[in-house]
Amino acid sequence: MLYVNDLHKSYEVGKNKYPVLKGVDFHVAQGEFVAVMGPSGSGKTTLLNCISCYIPFDKGSITVGGVKLAGQNEEMLAEIRNTKLGFVFQDFMLLDGLTIRENILIPRIIQGEVSSEAEKLADELASMFGISHILNKYPAEISGGEKQRAAVARSLINNPLIILADEPTGNLDSKASRTVIETFGNAKTKMNATIFMVTHDSFAASFCDRVILLKDGSIYRQLEKNGERGAFQDELLDVIKEMSMNDRENSLKL
Repeated sequence: MLYVNDLHKSYEVGKNKYPVLKGVDFHVAQGEFVAVMGPSGSGKTTLLNCISCYIPFDKGSITVGGVKLAGQNEEMLAEIRNTKLGFVFQDFMLLDGLTIRENILIPRIIQGEVSSEAEKLADELASMFGISHILNKYPAEISGGEKQRAAVARSLINNPLIILADEPTGNLDSKASRTVIETFGNAKTKMNATIFMVTHDSFAASFCDRVILLKDGSIYRQLEKNGERGAFQDELLDVIKEMSMNDRENSLKL
């Protein structure tokens, strides 16, 4: 589904060049729920922006559903973003002047294809995620958790190949966070959705099938969930602590 091979990305500031991604390699299979974690500056956001077609990369390849992103023109990249990718953002990105039903349908509105089939799918997604009762309300009238569940429904309205989620629980309390992550789980189970999520939250990541840990622009480790969620979270926290301890040891050597 998603293949990232030998990905490099750097930024230039004046005459200085700063590498951010240093040969990142991984893949995400159809129907898999994968999280990316790492400290600030590890390259998480840059990686997501490269996959999202928002920024170019220096070297390597990204393939989504058999389509290589490198070399595509802006028109094709815009089509890929709207038809092959679904997006969920930390700040919800709902339009205040539209109802929740209209917000869910935005990708279809952009395509000019708001058919009865699309409206039926919007209603089905709302029912699946427990937000049918707010479809005629506006974003200002609902909770943060409800906004994010509406955003997940919007990300699925075009039947995308993969959902890209950027810190989707970052602005939510623990109860709402769990509900949103369970919403992703429902999408995976009932629609075979493929989800790639950037998060700093080990609790959210513990619901995933696999977690990729980034450090200094490279993959530090990949962990697979083979048992209970709580045990997986403990394993994640142990590895995050290990990364932090290595950083402190290295700074002391300097």
